[in-house]
Amino acid sequence: MSHYPKAGTWATCQVCGRHVHHSQWGQWQQCPYCQHLRRLTAATRIDQLVDPGSFQPLAMPERPHNALHFPNYDQKIERATTRTTATEAVTIGTAMIAQQPTVLAVMDSYFMMGTLNTAVTRRLITASQTARDRQLPLIIVTASGGARMQEGLYALVGMNLVLDELARLAAVPLPLITVLTDPTMGGVSASFAFRGDVVVAESGAQIGFAGARVIEQAQPVSLPADFQTAESLLRQGQLDAVVTRPQLREYLGTVLHGYGLGGTDNG
Repeated sequence: MSHYPKAGTWATCQVCGRHVHHSQWGQWQQCPYCQHLRRLTAATRIDQLVDPGSFQPLAMPERPHNALHFPNYDQKIERATTRTTATEAVTIGTAMIAQQPTVLAVMDSYFMMGTLNTAVTRRLITASQTARDRQLPLIIVTASGGARMQEGLYALVGMNLVLDELARLAAVPLPLITVLTDPTMGGVSASFAFRGDVVVAESGAQIGFAGARVIEQAQPVSLPADFQTAESLLRQGQLDAVVTRPQLREYLGTVLHGYGLGGTDNG
């Protein structure tokens, strides 16, 4: 008889290094010893944010074509799909949050680090177009390492395509709320993450462009301990609020209620 615990029973907290039983992480996936928040899949994030049973997924464009014939890219996509049960690094749909209707796009760092590619770009554009069609606010929850290197220039072009569509949303005008979670880095932070009418971050999130280690290697500088944290960015005026995970749904509901958009049902 094996004396080893079943797989998935214990996990090491990446901050304090303590071994945490799966039952100890709790509803909010928070370390009981240091309060570090684990990263969430898109499915778990949606469950935490929306009113029960209200999320209705939108038709999502097909998965990306390996146009650059990047080695092992197709296999990595398959592994990510199996590991997360998602089909790409963002999930889009309509939902109610605190009884307020909205269009929701949630990125998933467990799917190839939530990287932006052609399929993610098309889904974000679809979410924004749906918001315009139905006269609803759009919420984008970011969790990304940046642009996906396996798609090269195609992924980088996606940054501008998303920004162009969000400009159309702003011209209606309809509100965009961006929720920055851990991590929000690279091309996502440099493009649409900070384009929201309301920009809020989850407490403890790492937000920036290049990582601290890369910056320190590139130039002789000693960075502060709270560099690129949500709390630091709030002090510098780059965020409207930093909200704890248990309070995030209520906060978003209050913001949506303030806009008072009931929307229309166009199918």
